Amino acid sequence: MAVRRTTDAAPSDAEAAARDVEAAPCGVGAALRDAETAPRGGADAVRRDVGTIPPGVGADADAAGPDTADPRRWLILAVASAAQFLAVLDLIAVTIAFPAIGQDFAPAPASALSWVLNGYTVVLAALLVPAGRLADEAGRRRCFLTGMVLFGLASAACGMAPTLTLLIVARVVQGVAAAVLIPTSLSLALPAFPPRERATAVGAWTAVSAVAASSGPVIGGLLAASDWRLIFLINVPVVLLAVGAGARLLPRSERGGRQALDLPGTALVLVCVGALVTACVEAPEWGYAAPATLAVLAAGVLAGALGVRHVRRATDPVVHPELFRTPGFAAATLGLLSYFVAYGAMVLGASLLFTDVWHYSVRTAGLALAPWPLTVLVVSALSGRIVGAVGARATGVIGALCFVAATLWWLALADDGRGGGGAHYVAHFLPGLIFAGLGTGLYQPVMFAATGLLPSRQLSLGSGVLMVSRQAGTALGVAVLVAVMGGGQQPDFGALRAGWVIAAVTSAGAVAAALTLRRRGTRGTGEASEVGKAGDGARRTG
Repeated sequence: MAVRRTTDAAPSDAEAAARDVEAAPCGVGAALRDAETAPRGGADAVRRDVGTIPPGVGADADAAGPDTADPRRWLILAVASAAQFLAVLDLIAVTIAFPAIGQDFAPAPASALSWVLNGYTVVLAALLVPAGRLADEAGRRRCFLTGMVLFGLASAACGMAPTLTLLIVARVVQGVAAAVLIPTSLSLALPAFPPRERATAVGAWTAVSAVAASSGPVIGGLLAASDWRLIFLINVPVVLLAVGAGARLLPRSERGGRQALDLPGTALVLVCVGALVTACVEAPEWGYAAPATLAVLAAGVLAGALGVRHVRRATDPVVHPELFRTPGFAAATLGLLSYFVAYGAMVLGASLLFTDVWHYSVRTAGLALAPWPLTVLVVSALSGRIVGAVGARATGVIGALCFVAATLWWLALADDGRGGGGAHYVAHFLPGLIFAGLGTGLYQPVMFAATGLLPSRQLSLGSGVLMVSRQAGTALGVAVLVAVMGGGQQPDFGALRAGWVIAAVTSAGAVAAALTLRRRGTRGTGEASEVGKAGDGARRTG
C-alpha cells in the first residue's frame, strides 16, 4: 500500500537521524567566567545564582577537568556519527525493500510484513531512556561498543534470515542495539570538544542524521534493485571498522556508581513509550477508532501517568525529575517534540506528493528530497559561528521560523502538477525544501545542545530523553497526516495541504519553545559564551 509504505518511511530523525552544542539558555556570561576562576565552592554558588545548574547537581558538575580539546575529537565524532548514520539509515532504507521482501516470503500478510519496520521503530523508541540510563551507570564506551557489535550481528542475521519470523526477530534485536547506540553516541563525543566547537560538533552530528534519513530511499532503492538483503549486510563491514576505531579512540567514561535498578520505573517507561508509538504506527492499519488502537493508547497514557507519579516518589528513579529542572532541558524536550511532529508530516507529505501525485519513481523522489539534507550539511557546518554571533535563542527561533516558512510556501504555491513540466517543482516546491533544510540545520543543534547542560552522570539519559521526543514526534506527525488523508490508497492533494497546515502549527510550537530559552548577557559575549557554557558540566566530569 503506497500510503502505508511511505508512512513507514518517514524519518525518525524522521531522522533524527541529525542529528547535534551548546544551545543552553543564554546568559551565563560574565558570572560564569568569574566562576571559572573562583574557588570550587564559590563557583558552584555562582552557577546556581545564574541558574546554570539546579541544586543537587553541582557536586557532579564540579569534577573539573582541563579546558583543552582532545586532538582526536573529530575522529571520535566520526565514530559516534557512524553509529547514528547506521541506526537512522536502517530505519528508512528498509521501507523501499518491502515489495521485494514480500515476494521472497509470499504469501506473507501485509500486517506481518509491516513489523519488519515497526518492530525496529517501537523497540528503539521504548528503550532509548532505559538504555541511556544504563550507559550512564555502566559506562558509555562499553555500552557503545557492545551496541555496535550487537547491531552488526543483528544486521547479519537480517541479511541471512530464512523466514519472515526470524527477520522480524532480528530487526527487534537491531532496534535494541540502536537504542543503546543513539543516546551514547553524542554523550561520548561532546566531552572531547572545547566549548567554542561544541555547537559545530552537534551540527555535524545532526547533519549526519538528516542525511541518513533523506538518503535512505535512494540507498535502499539502489541496494534493493540487486538484493534486499544487501541493505542489512552492507552494515557489517561498517560496524567492524567502527568497532575497531572505537576501541582505540573512544574515551573511557566514569561509571555513575552501582545503583539499584529502578525496575518499576523502567517498566513504566517501556510500556508508556512503546504503547504510544505502537498506537501511532499501527493506527492506519488497525483504524484510528478501533478498539485495539484505543486500548493501546489508553495503556500508554496510564503508564505515563503512573510513571510521573513514580519518579516523584522514588529515591533513585530511572528518570530524575531534576533532569527537567535543568534550565532549557524541558524546553528542548517539548521543542523537539513539536518540531518532529512537523518534520514527520512534512517529509511524508513531500514523499507522497512526489510519488503519488506527481508520479515520480521512488528513486527520483529520493533525489527530489536531496536539497533538504544538502542544505542541512551547509548550515550545520556554520552552526557554531551562527550561535556565537546571534545567540542560541535567536538561532533556535530563526530555525523554527524557517520551518514555518517552508510549510507556508508549499501552502501558497505547491500544486498538483497538472500544468506539466518540472517548473512546479523548481519554483513552487524547491524553495520550501531549502527553508526546511535551513530550519533543520539551525534548530536541531540548538535544542540537542541541552544534553550538554546536564552533569556527566546524566549525559546519555538526557540524550535518550531528547531522542524519545524525536521518535515519538515523528511517529505522531506521520499518524496525524495519515489520519487527515483518511488512510486512503491514493492521497488527495487537499489532504496533503491540510497536513502542511498541521506542520505549520506544530512548527509554531517549536518557535515558542525556542523563545523560552533565557537570554542573558549581550550578543557576542554572554550569548556567545553560552555555546561553551552549556556543556561545561559534562566537560568537567567527562
